[in-house]
Amino acid sequence: MATTTTWNPTRPWRGIMVATALPLREDLSVDYDAYADHVRWLIDNGCDGVVPNGSLGEYQTLTEDERAQVVRTAVEAAGDGARVMPGVAAYGSAESRRWAEQAAEAGCGSVLLLPPNAYRADEASVRAHYAEVARAGVPVVAYNNPIDTKVDLTPPLLAALHQEGSIVAVKEFSGDVRRAYEIAELAPELDLLIGADDVLLELALAGAVGWIAGYPNAFPASCAELYHAAVAGDLETARPLYRSLHSLLRWDSKTEFVQSIKLSMDIAGRPGGPVRPPRAPLSGEIEAGVRLATEKAVAEGHR
Repeated sequence: MATTTTWNPTRPWRGIMVATALPLREDLSVDYDAYADHVRWLIDNGCDGVVPNGSLGEYQTLTEDERAQVVRTAVEAAGDGARVMPGVAAYGSAESRRWAEQAAEAGCGSVLLLPPNAYRADEASVRAHYAEVARAGVPVVAYNNPIDTKVDLTPPLLAALHQEGSIVAVKEFSGDVRRAYEIAELAPELDLLIGADDVLLELALAGAVGWIAGYPNAFPASCAELYHAAVAGDLETARPLYRSLHSLLRWDSKTEFVQSIKLSMDIAGRPGGPVRPPRAPLSGEIEAGVRLATEKAVAEGHR
């Protein structure tokens, strides 16, 4: 497995790529100015780039015009399209390819693609889906989230997709850190990216070269310090940071992750705000848990 961990324009999917939450006004319209400010703030505070139009960005609730404008806003705010990795998930492969082409036209350095998720796709359908989107000509990062999609990009399947030239990396969200080693054995040139905040240390030590991250939306500097220590194998720095942040990071893997991260952003003074239906505000018990973990992080000096 490749060991370079520093972001660079030739492999712009590496490093800390923040899956950005999308600021909404009280009337649930998109606040593009707040979003642009947030993208700049993330990069100024140690993050390498952003991933708009992912699940955390509520892409499923956006109109086509909104979704396209979010990408253009991210590229302009980042100052370098290579630092932007839009999510291009859609029910149809042709639609995903169109979003990948839009990302390429905007100058983005890569795109993030879920497998087909309108149904439980078989291997042949998955391979055809990724091959179709790869024809757009922009590097494709696969997103393995078998919990929500019911389609598992297993290490052998990822190796096949990489060998076919359909993907350059994988955002691994299964939670099974053992897969890192099998992926490295079967596809040593495929870049492994941390896909869930609460397995960051384990996957970093297993050779991950990037992190598609949620909680840097609220605490970018501390998360950047943790990530760089982890990929460097600096356990003296990484372990206490990880322990301190873990009660917060685990909310990234919960069903209510969008609302949770937005609440943490609100508490940390960032533009979190409401969510669009069908997501609903957090229940009292869950809100209390997120609030407690966030206030603990603030009290401990995380930023």
